[in-house]
Amino acid sequence: MSEQKTIEIPEVITIRDLAELMQVSPIDVIKQLMDLGIMANINQQIDFETAAIVGEEMGFAIQLETPLAPEEEEAAPRTLRQRLYEDEDPQDLEPRPPVVTVLGHVDHGKTKLLDAIRHTNVQEGEAGGITQRIGAYQVTIDGKKITFIDTPGHEAFTAMRARGAQVTDIAILVVAADDGVMPQTREAIDHARAAQVPIIIALNKIDLPTANPERVKQQLADHELVVDDWGGDVVCVEVSAKLHQNIEDLLENILLIAEVEELKANPNRAAVGTVIEGQMDPSRGPLATLLVQNGTLDQGDVLLIGEIYGRVRAMYDDRGHRIKESKPSHPVVVMGLPSVPTAGDTFQVVQDERTARSIAAERSAERADRATRPMRLSLEELFERFQAGEIKEMNVILKADIQGSLEPIVDSLERLGDAELKLKILRQDTGNINESDVMLAAASQAIIVGFNVIVDMAAQKTADAEGVDIRLYDIIYKLVEDMDKALKGLLEPEYHDVIIGHAEVRAVFRISRQGKIAGLYVTDGTAARNALVRVHRDGEILFDGRLASLKRFTEDTREVKAGFECGVGLEGFGDFEVGDVLEFYRKEQVT
Repeated sequence: MSEQKTIEIPEVITIRDLAELMQVSPIDVIKQLMDLGIMANINQQIDFETAAIVGEEMGFAIQLETPLAPEEEEAAPRTLRQRLYEDEDPQDLEPRPPVVTVLGHVDHGKTKLLDAIRHTNVQEGEAGGITQRIGAYQVTIDGKKITFIDTPGHEAFTAMRARGAQVTDIAILVVAADDGVMPQTREAIDHARAAQVPIIIALNKIDLPTANPERVKQQLADHELVVDDWGGDVVCVEVSAKLHQNIEDLLENILLIAEVEELKANPNRAAVGTVIEGQMDPSRGPLATLLVQNGTLDQGDVLLIGEIYGRVRAMYDDRGHRIKESKPSHPVVVMGLPSVPTAGDTFQVVQDERTARSIAAERSAERADRATRPMRLSLEELFERFQAGEIKEMNVILKADIQGSLEPIVDSLERLGDAELKLKILRQDTGNINESDVMLAAASQAIIVGFNVIVDMAAQKTADAEGVDIRLYDIIYKLVEDMDKALKGLLEPEYHDVIIGHAEVRAVFRISRQGKIAGLYVTDGTAARNALVRVHRDGEILFDGRLASLKRFTEDTREVKAGFECGVGLEGFGDFEVGDVLEFYRKEQVT
């Protein structure tokens, strides 16, 4: 018999991570759990004892991993972007171009700024003309490249993060010098901060006679973005996209920040990255615009994107030129996929089509499982992830009816937590909970807390789809108390009642040492021994509690179905009358 392979796992582990450590299919782990009587999905956590049993059944020796010493622990959670390169040998890493996204309020000049950057780049004499516009493109300044992601705004930027992709290294926040900080500007600031990327302010429209840059800088300072010429650390460049004024200065500042960030990747490995956009071309079929974030993508590679896979038949750069390879931070359009992928999906190059088919099948099964058992990032799950060492901050989006309510809540919440787990308010604003709040929460793994507000219909629909936990309150101390309990792991899970059956009292009996027993006829559903029960009479609830006994004739039984008779005794209640209705129900945790 071959020697067992030993693996170390933490006290709590997801089925996906356990399968990955054992290098087996998650489906096989789920089947093993089913044999043990445990129904679970791929993202569900199991404790060490359960994982050890599963591992031993599958030929592995499972050991509890040794926790890191305090000095070895990381100071802060890694971003998605950082995790993309965490397994690379530093000696294999080489400098790569920065990836930049432009955000800002509508009509503040995002599109004109991007056009001005394109135009400046062509004027500087770079070979080739722009023959097509794709969702990402590169410019060159002083021999160094910058990649721009051309998105419609922070909604698309955040949608990518919500799907598990973080492509941006630097965010440019476009603010009109004549208009100042507007609602969408504030949202863009929140989204850029949540992505944990450096922000550059592009103060646009300085050519207008109504421009007032100093007023705008004050507004930015009010949102804790203090620009460099005010003594802060946020780079601010005054530009005019219309007159192409100071565009070169903006690009030089991007390169300067990129140099400070020391952006690197390993070009000598299989490519991984993100889908920027997908489209169906009438003559060329499905096309995907990809941003290679690590590795090198070569013509002929087998691409796997979600459940889609195919071989790269042709590749084009952002100017429509046919190319054979694409290196880190380079955008590329590829042909060869069987269908159009979704923007924000991540891609990887795999060894062959057989491997791709196998992984795609697992992902399809996982998606089907999620559809039947939707995951919800609740307060309770956030604390569990903290205990597992996955997070050190609890992200919250706070909405209140008026500013007068918002300020005391913020003051109270900022005092909660300790050095190990703190509450971080990603957004604090007045007004009802909207779709932008939900998308930010989904992308940042945050919960939404509302005080005296309602949830927009579109926001509720998105929250249900994305599994975002929304908590509404009308008493401040209750809100703060719940957040404090959540940080301490004391918050009780939410439950809802699931009614399983009803029965009518047809007779009442007195039995020595047991008191009164009700003779029931089950009218619908099931009367179950392990259920809770309410006694209804004339529209009032007389009792809500547990069963003491459930019998068929003289024998104890676990359940009685509709159409049959039974006898019931209740804990602490015996005042039955003929005609009373007993409602049997169970409490199920909200997921």
